[in-house]
Amino acid sequence: MANCTHTGSVVAVVRLQRTPRIGLWVATGVVAFILSAFGALLVHASGLELSTVLNEPYYLHVTRFSFYQALLSTLLSVIPAIPVALALHHRSFPGRDLLIKLFSITLVIPVLVGVFGLLAIYGRSGFLASVLQALHLDFSFSVYGLNGILLAHVFFNLPYASRLFLHTLDMIPREQSLLACHLGMTPWQVFRYVNWPRIRQQLPHVAGLVFMLCFTSFATVMALGGGPQSTTIELAIYQAIKFDFDLRAGAMLALWQMLLCGALAFMLQSITKTINASSQGDSPRQPLFRDSRWARYWDCGWIIGCGLLVLPPLVMVIISGLNSHLWIVLSGAGFWQAFGSSLRVAVVAGSLALVAGIGVLLTSRSWRLNHQRRRADGLETIGMMVLVTPGLVISTGLFLLLRTFTNAFDFAYWVVVAVNAMMALPYVIKTLQQPLWMLAQQYQYLCASLGMQGWRRLWLVEWRAVRKPIIHAWVISFLVAMGDLSAIALFGSQDFRTLPLYLYQLLGSYQMESAAVVASCLLLISLGCFFIAERLFRRGGYVNADA
Repeated sequence: MANCTHTGSVVAVVRLQRTPRIGLWVATGVVAFILSAFGALLVHASGLELSTVLNEPYYLHVTRFSFYQALLSTLLSVIPAIPVALALHHRSFPGRDLLIKLFSITLVIPVLVGVFGLLAIYGRSGFLASVLQALHLDFSFSVYGLNGILLAHVFFNLPYASRLFLHTLDMIPREQSLLACHLGMTPWQVFRYVNWPRIRQQLPHVAGLVFMLCFTSFATVMALGGGPQSTTIELAIYQAIKFDFDLRAGAMLALWQMLLCGALAFMLQSITKTINASSQGDSPRQPLFRDSRWARYWDCGWIIGCGLLVLPPLVMVIISGLNSHLWIVLSGAGFWQAFGSSLRVAVVAGSLALVAGIGVLLTSRSWRLNHQRRRADGLETIGMMVLVTPGLVISTGLFLLLRTFTNAFDFAYWVVVAVNAMMALPYVIKTLQQPLWMLAQQYQYLCASLGMQGWRRLWLVEWRAVRKPIIHAWVISFLVAMGDLSAIALFGSQDFRTLPLYLYQLLGSYQMESAAVVASCLLLISLGCFFIAERLFRRGGYVNADA
């Protein structure tokens, strides 16, 4: 009997060491995909040198502007996010949870929907201008150019940064907050000795993430750029290929963008430290210091200010969509054609990203169980390479590659699907990484002893235990693909266009009422999918708080 037990344990260990190869195939496909685009860029930019970018005044201008607007956007988003997070951490009030959910929505709604909401509030014919005109006051703010870019980036990133900081503050052990209360600390002392050490640890990560998002922003700058003076590198790539058909200049700018993004990612990774999750706690939501009227006013001011930044544009999108063109747009063939294309792209891209992400995590998880952490980290890093290789740059390389063999627009659908799947892959990995790892730690020996492997284990154990996080990951991937404009902007045409491209064309032709209907439909789709996923995700057994 002992010999049988020993043999069974050996067999279990051997089976535990078997590594699924699907993650390796996915990583190979991602690398081949990016290298193909990179190779096409190199071929078409072979006659140019890097000194061309450094010596050309226009290229230097778009590079400087890219850094300048990203730096200002980061400062305006991250610095105010700290007092907003502190206020939400200190105060409990009706609607707090709903407001925090809305802060998360700004990350997943289509960019052009947010831009339309900002135009409805701050545009020349927007709500604010109408109110000031009724009061016989001048409205001189221009939503186009640098002002509009900064406003849009703050709208999207300040709530997201506040949510990240709030999660960090909620990790503070309750004992520290209670000790601060017993010592009679003032709000400034609590911030300096309790809150700031945690925020300072998270600050490089949040600032670096916001900077990269603003630096690689495409749809926002394309909609609100306002001319050559407010052009980023990605927009210059799009203009060089789509309008000027200057393939060499587009390829060189794309390589320049990849070089800068890679350098930024390496620098941010080197200065970012991992937060120690072992010190998590259940910090209370009420202030544990000598509260005062001014402290309450201070916190309420930041909460109201951030709420006024986020809520009015979203509300105006819905209100603006209820106009006389509602039936005209919904009964038109153009809307349903764009909706069908968006649905086909989003469903297929989201499903591909989900399968690829699970494959990567199954392989990396197996390596972690076998104490091969570096290989696991490397595999997951490959799956997230798109973070330093913007979608427009990949689309540009694939456009140049396909053009040498055939008509690139014949493969427009599959290229858009592939690019969107790659862009959604990091969200899948981040969402499912912790749930799948916790599940493996809990059931690895039981599955090995029962000889449960492959699809059987995936169906009987993995799916039933983490189906809700899996659904959440798919919904996020679906929304990312539904709202993307980078790939479709290059490959789109009258026969193949998604709702974001249709919305951009309506805005470009100043059909604002029709654009309002399309924007409200996109927002309602995003809100519905997000709240359903949020509800399912919170009921799941394995939840990644960072997701």
